[in-house]
Amino acid sequence: MTARGEHGAAAEPEYDEAAIRFLGVMWGEGYLSPGGPQEVDRVLSSVDLKGRRVLDFGCGAGGITLHVARAHRPAGIVGYDVERPVIDRAVAAADAAGLSSVARFVSSPPGRLPFGDGEFDVVFSKDAMIHVPDKEALFVELYRVLKPGGVLAASDWLIGHDGAPSAEMQAYIAAEGLSFGMASARRYLAALAAAGFVGCVAESRNAWYRDVARGELERLKGPLRAQAVAAVGEAYVEKNIRTWTAMQKVLDSGEHCPAHLRASKPASGVRP
Repeated sequence: MTARGEHGAAAEPEYDEAAIRFLGVMWGEGYLSPGGPQEVDRVLSSVDLKGRRVLDFGCGAGGITLHVARAHRPAGIVGYDVERPVIDRAVAAADAAGLSSVARFVSSPPGRLPFGDGEFDVVFSKDAMIHVPDKEALFVELYRVLKPGGVLAASDWLIGHDGAPSAEMQAYIAAEGLSFGMASARRYLAALAAAGFVGCVAESRNAWYRDVARGELERLKGPLRAQAVAAVGEAYVEKNIRTWTAMQKVLDSGEHCPAHLRASKPASGVRP
Protein backbone atom coordinates (compact mmCIF):
# COMPACT_ATOMS: atom_id res chain seq x y z
CA MET A 1 0.00 0.00 0.00
CA THR A 2 1.21 3.50 -0.85
CA ALA A 3 -0.19 6.52 0.91
CA ARG A 4 1.06 10.07 1.08
CA GLY A 5 -0.77 13.46 1.18
CA GLU A 6 -3.53 13.81 3.81
CA HIS A 7 -2.80 10.30 4.99
CA GLY A 8 0.32 10.61 3.24
CA ALA A 9 -0.72 10.85 -1.36
CA ALA A 10 -0.63 8.12 -3.85
CA ALA A 11 1.49 8.75 -6.92
CA GLU A 12 2.64 5.92 -9.15
CA PRO A 13 1.95 2.50 -7.60
CA GLU A 14 4.89 1.22 -5.62
CA TYR A 15 3.63 -2.36 -5.63
CA ASP A 16 3.63 -2.98 -9.37
CA GLU A 17 3.46 -6.33 -11.14
CA ALA A 18 7.15 -7.02 -10.57
CA ALA A 19 6.85 -6.34 -6.84
CA ILE A 20 3.74 -8.51 -6.55
CA ARG A 21 5.45 -11.39 -8.37
CA PHE A 22 8.65 -11.09 -6.36
CA LEU A 23 6.94 -10.91 -2.98
CA GLY A 24 4.72 -13.81 -3.99
CA VAL A 25 7.88 -15.89 -4.41
CA MET A 26 9.22 -14.71 -1.06
CA TRP A 27 6.07 -14.82 1.07
CA GLY A 28 3.37 -16.70 -0.85
CA GLU A 29 0.90 -15.87 -3.62
CA GLY A 30 -0.99 -12.68 -2.83
CA TYR A 31 1.11 -11.85 0.25
CA LEU A 32 3.02 -8.55 0.42
CA SER A 33 4.28 -9.04 3.99
CA PRO A 34 6.00 -11.91 5.82
CA GLY A 35 4.87 -14.70 8.08
CA GLY A 36 2.12 -16.26 5.97
CA PRO A 37 -1.22 -17.28 7.43
CA GLN A 38 0.41 -18.21 10.75
CA GLU A 39 1.41 -14.61 11.43
CA VAL A 40 -2.00 -13.34 10.33
CA ASP A 41 -3.63 -15.72 12.79
CA ARG A 42 -1.31 -14.53 15.54
CA VAL A 43 -2.28 -10.90 14.90
CA LEU A 44 -5.92 -11.99 15.16
CA SER A 45 -5.46 -14.26 18.17
CA SER A 46 -8.43 -14.08 20.56
CA VAL A 47 -10.44 -11.93 18.12
CA ASP A 48 -13.59 -13.77 17.04
CA LEU A 49 -14.42 -12.79 13.46
CA LYS A 50 -17.22 -15.31 12.87
CA GLY A 51 -20.28 -13.52 11.55
CA ARG A 52 -18.67 -10.09 11.87
CA ARG A 53 -17.86 -7.31 9.39
CA VAL A 54 -14.11 -6.83 8.88
CA LEU A 55 -12.02 -4.16 7.17
CA ASP A 56 -8.57 -5.18 5.92
CA PHE A 57 -6.80 -1.83 5.69
CA GLY A 58 -3.96 -1.86 3.15
CA CYS A 59 -4.95 -5.28 1.83
CA GLY A 60 -2.43 -5.41 -1.00
CA ALA A 61 -2.89 -8.27 -3.46
CA GLY A 62 -5.52 -9.94 -1.30
CA GLY A 63 -3.81 -13.10 -0.12
CA ILE A 64 -4.31 -12.21 3.53
CA THR A 65 -7.90 -11.03 2.99
CA LEU A 66 -8.81 -14.34 1.37
CA HIS A 67 -7.13 -16.31 4.15
CA VAL A 68 -9.21 -14.42 6.71
CA ALA A 69 -12.36 -15.06 4.66
CA ARG A 70 -11.64 -18.81 4.57
CA ALA A 71 -10.24 -19.44 8.02
CA HIS A 72 -12.08 -16.96 10.24
CA ARG A 73 -15.56 -17.01 8.63
CA PRO A 74 -16.53 -13.35 8.86
CA ALA A 75 -19.93 -12.25 7.57
CA GLY A 76 -17.94 -10.16 5.12
CA ILE A 77 -14.47 -8.69 4.72
CA VAL A 78 -13.59 -5.61 2.70
CA GLY A 79 -10.03 -5.25 1.48
CA TYR A 80 -9.04 -1.61 1.03
CA ASP A 81 -5.95 -0.22 -0.69
CA VAL A 82 -5.07 2.97 -2.53
CA GLU A 83 -3.16 1.13 -5.27
CA ARG A 84 -5.13 -0.13 -8.24
CA PRO A 85 -2.76 -2.91 -9.44
CA VAL A 86 -2.96 -4.82 -6.15
CA ILE A 87 -6.74 -4.38 -5.94
CA ASP A 88 -7.13 -5.76 -9.49
CA ARG A 89 -5.05 -8.79 -8.44
CA ALA A 90 -7.13 -9.25 -5.31
CA VAL A 91 -10.46 -9.10 -7.17
CA ALA A 92 -9.24 -11.73 -9.65
CA ALA A 93 -8.00 -13.96 -6.83
CA ALA A 94 -11.33 -13.73 -4.97
CA ASP A 95 -13.22 -14.63 -8.15
CA ALA A 96 -10.92 -17.60 -8.80
CA ALA A 97 -11.31 -18.83 -5.22
CA GLY A 98 -15.09 -18.49 -5.25
CA LEU A 99 -14.95 -16.01 -2.36
CA SER A 100 -16.39 -12.90 -4.00
CA SER A 101 -19.58 -13.18 -1.95
CA VAL A 102 -17.56 -12.84 1.27
CA ALA A 103 -14.52 -10.78 0.24
CA ARG A 104 -14.80 -7.60 -1.78
CA PHE A 105 -12.12 -5.05 -2.58
CA VAL A 106 -12.21 -1.26 -2.72
CA SER A 107 -9.69 1.32 -3.89
CA SER A 108 -9.84 5.07 -3.42
CA PRO A 109 -7.39 7.98 -3.16
CA PRO A 110 -5.76 8.60 0.23
CA GLY A 111 -7.78 10.58 2.73
CA ARG A 112 -11.19 9.86 4.21
CA LEU A 113 -12.02 6.18 3.87
CA PRO A 114 -14.99 5.38 1.60
CA PHE A 115 -16.98 3.74 4.42
CA GLY A 116 -19.70 4.85 6.77
CA ASP A 117 -19.37 5.57 10.47
CA GLY A 118 -19.41 2.38 12.54
CA GLU A 119 -19.47 0.12 9.49
CA PHE A 120 -17.07 -2.56 10.80
CA ASP A 121 -16.79 -4.78 13.87
CA VAL A 122 -13.05 -5.31 13.36
CA VAL A 123 -10.33 -3.34 11.60
CA PHE A 124 -7.36 -5.50 10.63
CA SER A 125 -4.13 -4.35 8.99
CA LYS A 126 -0.96 -6.22 8.12
CA ASP A 127 2.18 -4.12 7.67
CA ALA A 128 0.49 -1.34 5.67
CA MET A 129 0.24 1.59 8.08
CA ILE A 130 3.96 2.29 7.63
CA HIS A 131 2.99 3.96 4.35
CA VAL A 132 0.79 6.50 6.17
CA PRO A 133 2.97 9.22 7.74
CA ASP A 134 0.12 10.87 9.67
CA LYS A 135 -0.63 8.19 12.25
CA GLU A 136 -2.85 10.55 14.24
CA ALA A 137 -5.20 11.21 11.29
CA LEU A 138 -5.15 7.53 10.35
CA PHE A 139 -6.31 6.31 13.74
CA VAL A 140 -9.06 8.94 13.92
CA GLU A 141 -10.38 7.56 10.64
CA LEU A 142 -10.10 3.90 11.69
CA TYR A 143 -11.88 4.79 14.94
CA ARG A 144 -14.67 6.38 12.90
CA VAL A 145 -15.39 3.31 10.77
CA LEU A 146 -15.40 0.93 13.77
CA LYS A 147 -18.59 0.13 15.62
CA PRO A 148 -18.73 0.89 19.36
CA GLY A 149 -17.01 -2.02 21.07
CA GLY A 150 -15.08 -2.83 17.89
CA VAL A 151 -11.49 -4.04 17.80
CA LEU A 152 -8.39 -2.93 15.92
CA ALA A 153 -5.88 -5.77 15.41
CA ALA A 154 -2.84 -4.97 13.32
CA SER A 155 0.84 -5.40 12.72
CA ASP A 156 3.22 -2.83 11.31
CA TRP A 157 6.86 -1.92 10.78
CA LEU A 158 7.95 0.43 13.59
CA ILE A 159 11.17 2.21 14.42
CA GLY A 160 12.61 1.62 17.88
CA HIS A 161 12.96 5.29 18.90
CA ASP A 162 11.60 8.78 18.30
CA GLY A 163 14.77 10.42 17.06
CA ALA A 164 16.21 10.67 13.57
CA PRO A 165 16.88 7.33 11.85
CA SER A 166 20.45 6.08 12.05
CA ALA A 167 22.65 5.99 8.96
CA GLU A 168 21.97 2.25 8.76
CA MET A 169 18.20 2.81 8.87
CA GLN A 170 18.42 5.55 6.25
CA ALA A 171 20.39 3.18 4.02
CA TYR A 172 17.75 0.47 4.47
CA ILE A 173 14.84 2.84 3.70
CA ALA A 174 16.68 4.08 0.60
CA ALA A 175 17.26 0.49 -0.52
CA GLU A 176 13.54 -0.28 -0.15
CA GLY A 177 12.64 2.72 -2.28
CA LEU A 178 9.16 2.86 -0.72
CA SER A 179 7.23 5.64 1.01
CA PHE A 180 7.96 4.67 4.61
CA GLY A 181 6.53 6.80 7.41
CA MET A 182 8.06 4.91 10.31
CA ALA A 183 7.16 5.82 13.89
CA SER A 184 7.88 4.45 17.33
CA ALA A 185 5.60 2.34 19.51
CA ARG A 186 5.28 5.35 21.79
CA ARG A 187 3.88 7.45 18.95
CA TYR A 188 1.53 4.69 17.76
CA LEU A 189 0.12 4.21 21.25
CA ALA A 190 -0.26 7.96 21.81
CA ALA A 191 -2.02 8.36 18.45
CA LEU A 192 -4.39 5.46 19.21
CA ALA A 193 -5.26 6.93 22.61
CA ALA A 194 -5.75 10.42 21.18
CA ALA A 195 -8.18 9.00 18.61
CA GLY A 196 -10.24 7.51 21.43
CA PHE A 197 -9.07 3.91 21.50
CA VAL A 198 -8.69 2.11 24.83
CA GLY A 199 -6.68 -0.94 25.86
CA CYS A 200 -3.89 0.04 23.47
CA VAL A 201 -1.01 -2.44 23.33
CA ALA A 202 2.10 -2.79 21.16
CA GLU A 203 4.00 -6.10 21.18
CA SER A 204 7.47 -6.18 19.61
CA ARG A 205 8.04 -8.87 16.98
CA ASN A 206 11.66 -7.90 16.31
CA ALA A 207 13.12 -11.15 17.67
CA TRP A 208 10.78 -13.20 15.47
CA TYR A 209 11.39 -11.34 12.23
CA ARG A 210 15.11 -10.86 12.84
CA ASP A 211 15.53 -14.63 12.52
CA VAL A 212 12.92 -15.04 9.76
CA ALA A 213 14.53 -12.33 7.63
CA ARG A 214 17.94 -13.98 7.96
CA GLY A 215 16.43 -17.18 6.57
CA GLU A 216 14.69 -15.26 3.78
CA LEU A 217 17.99 -13.73 2.71
CA GLU A 218 19.72 -17.11 2.72
CA ARG A 219 16.95 -18.63 0.60
CA LEU A 220 16.98 -15.70 -1.81
CA LYS A 221 20.70 -16.18 -2.33
CA GLY A 222 20.25 -19.96 -2.64
CA PRO A 223 17.22 -22.21 -3.26
CA LEU A 224 14.75 -19.41 -4.12
CA ARG A 225 17.08 -17.52 -6.42
CA ALA A 226 16.25 -19.33 -9.68
CA GLN A 227 12.50 -19.02 -9.07
CA ALA A 228 12.82 -15.34 -8.21
CA VAL A 229 14.99 -14.63 -11.26
CA ALA A 230 12.45 -16.39 -13.48
CA ALA A 231 9.72 -14.19 -12.00
CA VAL A 232 11.39 -10.77 -12.08
CA GLY A 233 14.88 -10.98 -13.56
CA GLU A 234 18.43 -10.99 -12.23
CA ALA A 235 18.72 -7.23 -11.55
CA TYR A 236 15.54 -7.14 -9.49
CA VAL A 237 16.72 -10.06 -7.38
CA GLU A 238 20.14 -8.50 -6.82
CA LYS A 239 18.47 -5.25 -5.71
CA ASN A 240 16.41 -7.15 -3.14
CA ILE A 241 19.42 -9.07 -1.86
CA ARG A 242 20.97 -5.66 -1.12
CA THR A 243 17.71 -4.54 0.52
CA TRP A 244 17.45 -7.62 2.74
CA THR A 245 21.13 -7.23 3.70
CA ALA A 246 20.53 -3.61 4.74
CA MET A 247 17.36 -4.59 6.60
CA GLN A 248 19.16 -7.30 8.55
CA LYS A 249 21.50 -4.71 10.06
CA VAL A 250 18.66 -2.63 11.54
CA LEU A 251 16.77 -5.72 12.66
CA ASP A 252 19.87 -6.94 14.48
CA SER A 253 20.34 -3.54 16.14
CA GLY A 254 16.67 -3.41 17.16
CA GLU A 255 16.05 -0.12 15.38
CA HIS A 256 13.69 -1.85 12.92
CA CYS A 257 10.97 -3.14 15.19
CA PRO A 258 7.99 -5.00 13.67
CA ALA A 259 5.12 -5.01 16.15
CA HIS A 260 1.59 -6.21 16.77
CA LEU A 261 -0.96 -3.59 17.79
CA ARG A 262 -4.27 -4.09 19.57
CA ALA A 263 -6.87 -1.53 20.70
CA SER A 264 -10.63 -1.22 21.12
CA LYS A 265 -13.30 1.41 20.58
CA PRO A 266 -15.26 1.93 23.79
CA ALA A 267 -18.65 0.21 23.82
CA SER A 268 -20.29 3.61 24.32
CA GLY A 269 -18.62 4.89 21.17
CA VAL A 270 -17.68 8.00 23.14
CA ARG A 271 -14.05 9.03 23.46
CA PRO A 272 -12.91 8.72 27.10
